[in-house]
Amino acid sequence: MGRKMSKICYVLAILCVVYCAGVVLTKAAGTKFFLIWLFGAAILAGIGYGLGHGLFMRLPFWVRAAAAVVLAAGAVWFCFVEGLILSGFGREAKAGIPYIIVLGAQIKENGPSVALARRLDCAYAYLVKNPDTVCVVSGGQGSNEPVSEAEGMRKYLEEKGIAKERIVLEDASRDTQQNLSFSRKLIPEGVTRVGIVTSNFHVYRSVRLAKKQGFSDAEGLAATSGLYFLPNNMLREFFGVMKDWVFGNMELFG
Repeated sequence: MGRKMSKICYVLAILCVVYCAGVVLTKAAGTKFFLIWLFGAAILAGIGYGLGHGLFMRLPFWVRAAAAVVLAAGAVWFCFVEGLILSGFGREAKAGIPYIIVLGAQIKENGPSVALARRLDCAYAYLVKNPDTVCVVSGGQGSNEPVSEAEGMRKYLEEKGIAKERIVLEDASRDTQQNLSFSRKLIPEGVTRVGIVTSNFHVYRSVRLAKKQGFSDAEGLAATSGLYFLPNNMLREFFGVMKDWVFGNMELFG
């Protein structure tokens, strides 16, 4: 049994390395988070070695039992949080929202990244159908970006025909929490209904963060995301939810 599980761990480790290499080769990743797959591969390889050589069976029974309980509880919690994240997929805001906020993603020399372009196309479709809606484009400038994400988004929407007067720039934020807290200052205080435009895997956390910022009637507008990057994005989002929940930036329910 131990040798069989050892082989499974080695196979999973190899898959993690291959997946990481694939992310690198696409040159589409905006962060270094994909390196976690190499870390995971190392952990799996270590577990595989331990199982294959009977190292774990040499540990006291109570240690093995405690480790099993912790791993099982961790797996259940991970699946629970991933379920919450999945609940944001396919969200479509109702008509007539006074403001929508488009959350930034990487801007490249030739324009928005694929992920950001999909968010902007989602926002554009809503703005066309709702001519009275104002759009806040939110995102600062990273060290690997030629302009701020907000400026790149404004240009993209204007080139598609959205009037400049309907676009408000928030170009100082560095993360999702700042996207929403800084955007809150640009929207009239009495407005509590907004649409949050972002990638489908990011909708759940973004809406929860928006509610914490006083947008009690926040609704998500989910843009599609690439299937290949989904495992990386879902794993990253798990840690994002945990961080914002622990630091009090969001509540899981309510």
